[in-house]
Amino acid sequence: MHGVHVWWLSIETMHSVLEHAFKGDAVAVEATVVLMRKNVLDFNDFTATLIDNVQELLGQSISFQLVSATVGDPKNGNRGVVGEKAYLEYYVSKLPAIAAGESTFRVTFKWEGKQGIPGAVIVVNRHSTQFYLKSITLKEFPGERRIDFVCNSWVYPRDKYNYKRIFFANKTYFAAETPLPLKPYREDELKNLRGEDVTGQLQEWDRVYDYAYYNDLGDPDSNTSLARPVLGGSARYPYPRRGKTGRKPSKTDPETESRLPATMSLDIYVPRDERFGHLKMADFLTYAIKALGQAVLPVLKAICDETPNEFDSFEDVLKLYEGGLPVVNKTLIDELRERIPLEMIRELFRTEGNQRLLKLPLPQVIQEDKYAWRTDEEFTREMLAGVNPVSIRRLEEFPPVSKLDEREYGDHRSTITAAQIEHNLEGLTIEEALDRNRLFILDHHDSLMPYLNRINSTANKVYATRTLLFLRDDSTLKPLAIELSLPHPDGEQHGAVSKVYTPADSGVEASIWQLAKAYVTVDDSGVHQLISHWLNTHATMEPFVIATNRHLSVLHPINKLLAPHYRDTMNINAFARQILINAGGILELTVFPAKYAMEMSSVVYQSWNFVEQGLPADLIKRGIAVRDSNDEIELLIKDYPYAVDGLAIWSAIETWVRDYCAIYYPNDAAVRADAELQAWWKEVREEGHGDKKHEPWWPKMETVAELTETCTTIIWVASALHAAVNFGQYPYAGYLPNRPTISRRFMPERGTEEFAELERDPDKVFLKTITSQLQTILGVSLIEILSTHSADEVYLGQRDTAEWTADRTALDAFKRFGAALRGIEAEIVERNGEGRFKNRNGPVKVPYTLLYPTSGVGITGKGIPNSVSI
Repeated sequence: MHGVHVWWLSIETMHSVLEHAFKGDAVAVEATVVLMRKNVLDFNDFTATLIDNVQELLGQSISFQLVSATVGDPKNGNRGVVGEKAYLEYYVSKLPAIAAGESTFRVTFKWEGKQGIPGAVIVVNRHSTQFYLKSITLKEFPGERRIDFVCNSWVYPRDKYNYKRIFFANKTYFAAETPLPLKPYREDELKNLRGEDVTGQLQEWDRVYDYAYYNDLGDPDSNTSLARPVLGGSARYPYPRRGKTGRKPSKTDPETESRLPATMSLDIYVPRDERFGHLKMADFLTYAIKALGQAVLPVLKAICDETPNEFDSFEDVLKLYEGGLPVVNKTLIDELRERIPLEMIRELFRTEGNQRLLKLPLPQVIQEDKYAWRTDEEFTREMLAGVNPVSIRRLEEFPPVSKLDEREYGDHRSTITAAQIEHNLEGLTIEEALDRNRLFILDHHDSLMPYLNRINSTANKVYATRTLLFLRDDSTLKPLAIELSLPHPDGEQHGAVSKVYTPADSGVEASIWQLAKAYVTVDDSGVHQLISHWLNTHATMEPFVIATNRHLSVLHPINKLLAPHYRDTMNINAFARQILINAGGILELTVFPAKYAMEMSSVVYQSWNFVEQGLPADLIKRGIAVRDSNDEIELLIKDYPYAVDGLAIWSAIETWVRDYCAIYYPNDAAVRADAELQAWWKEVREEGHGDKKHEPWWPKMETVAELTETCTTIIWVASALHAAVNFGQYPYAGYLPNRPTISRRFMPERGTEEFAELERDPDKVFLKTITSQLQTILGVSLIEILSTHSADEVYLGQRDTAEWTADRTALDAFKRFGAALRGIEAEIVERNGEGRFKNRNGPVKVPYTLLYPTSGVGITGKGIPNSVSI
């Protein structure tokens, strides 16, 4: 069977065992069924008890029929024999603790020995509403200790389907080696998930996974200013595909999909099993984002209309955390009660006594020291250990060069000179520093320059930036120079106009240097949100989710490997399209590219390369690491917390994937012979990432090594990479002066009133330059939600059920994976405690824990969830 777990006995032995056990008669086989009623997960039902009115589930409203994996029915095309119907009998109240809202029932099946061993269960719902079926367990099936059916699916009333719902035992087979009686059921289930017979707008009960362009971000029917280009399907705007909804085109533009009304924003279609709702915390986070955009934003605007729309000092900013911003219009807050639950008002608008306040939790970056974030040491440390540690690269040529087309954009070679930086190279010449790998750059020039004229025609005023850095002997980085560039005023074809700023620690020059660092951080914040976070984790992962469900059966070993790393991704992405990254959405309001944000991410996707998304390949591409003589990764920045911890996590994932794949694929021929795997990989490339289908770098999926590397990369991106760029958002950017997202003024010029103001009150000018009060409150409130771990999170090295597979060899390998991750946790704590690693805590004294695998609930600055789930 080429490594596939053989769980059934030989036909002769099996029949002998079963005939002895059954003695020729039908016997009663007891089972337990775990399910949740719909209203337990309804958001408005915060006070729902564990079980309410369970009696209505009893009787004959829900039926279960076992399906044989070993005996075919000649009257039904030799499909597995279907047993008699069984029904929920009574509620089992004395089992070990289960999750809140779950109910366990007993079911008794009648089964004959001649029917063989069950391999599936048909479930029919005759209720008027859906329920969540978690699992079915045959506790003591004759000849087997137990048979588990891990379901984890919403089952709608039978009239919503044109087929019967079927759930398979937790066995593992390739398509070609599936027991013949189960094969047609397996094939039918994949066909149903592809939705080959479904047309029109998809409904919540549909289980259809299909592809569409990002053509639902704009809303031209509401306002022409809200029109946005279609992303995907063109050379100009390539993009990964998103899940299909089937909504009609807009009236204004037939290429743009119509949008849901704001009141229905949570009803955007994704297959129901991809939706949030595992526990109430996940629902709460979803509704909180909706409330922020639709209910809280008007209140914030009203607040800022009645109070100054600027922070006058850093003390004013700190009041958001230490005292709260008084909500002067009580009527507006009271109006929220009619729009969002009271619990959410209490969470978003903290209360002290009788005074309603907008009060935010204190971000980690200012918990120990309110002003250490302003130091050059912290500015550079966060490039290695902050929320965007994936952009810095080694400088290979001085002065830095541009890859922009000179025919269109002119000369964009950097204007930084040797004289400006060489005195800061600790005795080295520039050539020596380059040769010794001591020069690095944070380069946000080429990606932004083509958009600057359009962005700067709005209220935002942004530069393209290059930041040169020197690597000290202690592995910390020293800033050498910052170059701020704008398109030439006579036309983009004439190149750039640039100014270079160097570090200063006194006088107005120090104030100018602080502003220069802020412009860099504004660029880095936008690149982080649009590229490092959204594009490179959320958007690029969704095609893998869709293709896996369309082509890899739940019985397939690679489905079992990857499924946990897809949880909730389609749901959060769909919700983002509806209210976060859409035209006029929260992202456009709070990040500097504004209406050009998603279009810019499309341009960057042109250079996306799947094989470079793995951590070792990424570090080598950026010149941060090299391969030594033993083919091991050697970091050129030894104290690079993201890379050091990340490489340990990568190695653990790679070992786990290699061990797992070896169970099922003993050789390369087994990979090539796997029809479902080949169909999956073909569709990922040609449909899910269809704009990249002709790229030569795609793995051919012909060897076990290619399969291992591919699955390792998928798991890395969905889990560790996303954790590294997401869960540090509030700890570092929750204090917006440290990570401003918008700049609203250009650098003051000498001889102007703005420059005189900078000399008089540099802090006020700094705050008037960066993100406004309204944008700060809105943006920080959003990232507070996005940085929060829900109560039902499942972390790397964990599964939501111990019975995810019946294969003991796979379970043993997974235990080793978990043990390796626990060892990494101990190593991270040890490294953070060693004073010699200066980049692990920095002046702000925030230990680097973003790649610490586990976490508790809330904003913790650590924890690697299995998937892109928020």
